[in-house]
Amino acid sequence: MSDVTPIEGPDDLQPGRLVQLSSRVQRLVAPNASLMTGPGTNSYVIGSPPVAVLDPGPDDPEHLGRLRAAAPGLRFVFVTHTHRDHSCGARALAEATGAQIVGLPPPSDGLQDMSCVPTLEARHDRVFEINGREGDAGHAEVAPNAIQLANLTRLRAIHTPGHASNHVCFLLEEEGLLFSGDHVLDGVTPVILPPDGDMAAYLHSLELLKGYRPRAIAPGHGRVLADPVRVIDAIVAHRGRREAKVLAVLGTAGRGEIDHLLPKVYDDVLPELLPIARYSLEAHLIKLEREGRAICEQGGWALADSAGSASAARERDDERSAGKQAGGE
Repeated sequence: MSDVTPIEGPDDLQPGRLVQLSSRVQRLVAPNASLMTGPGTNSYVIGSPPVAVLDPGPDDPEHLGRLRAAAPGLRFVFVTHTHRDHSCGARALAEATGAQIVGLPPPSDGLQDMSCVPTLEARHDRVFEINGREGDAGHAEVAPNAIQLANLTRLRAIHTPGHASNHVCFLLEEEGLLFSGDHVLDGVTPVILPPDGDMAAYLHSLELLKGYRPRAIAPGHGRVLADPVRVIDAIVAHRGRREAKVLAVLGTAGRGEIDHLLPKVYDDVLPELLPIARYSLEAHLIKLEREGRAICEQGGWALADSAGSASAARERDDERSAGKQAGGE
């Protein structure tokens, strides 16, 4: 059973304070609090003794120095995805310690930390073992990458595209603790950022996570979350309600550009958050278009009302893919 305590006080998210979450996990909040990052990015120190860091956060010398002090025998730097608030410190930390970066390569959408290039790819369902039984690291593919420790600790990579196409969650199998990056957050739903972000993929990835039966979630921002299935189901339900609202607004408006639809679909959020919500609205609309339920013509969105809508959606999807390969914007 997991010995993680998911009930925390407000001081536990204070930047610079190293908090013991379990016998294998410590958390250090980075000093990058903002509207997008909440109290700051959670960096996790993993192992007993600690030899791995997950999501080193920004390239902040003081923060990285604290991580090195917490894991003097650092061997691995795990990265859930390459948005800059999570991965910018990875290269500096790896160069200073000789640790290997584990993750997936950054996509070319103009929003990524292109300096974070993994030396080990976190392919889906690949298990990275931390153990003290030299030569006994489980699957042969994993054996050369085993971290030698007395206490067996395994991190399983789970590819979870949606927030970003290269997003990976990591499951600490001995404790059932899921490091969710930005896929599942404390108290908020993550922004989906097209064209790399994909709403349909995000929802599929959420359902995928439930199959791994996590016992607690350690998010990229905020507190440890208990009852993961309930948390995930609540996110799916929230996205479903938002999608229904998009359809209702399209039904009333008849036709509208994103900026016209935005304050109506997100009339329950603060005005200063609307520029962020715009990304997720676009992601919802793209999902509906691919499903043949909405259509975009000359920059205006409307409900699909003809048999050719699905075909048109596929053509626009092909155009987006071609543009992404050509320019990455």
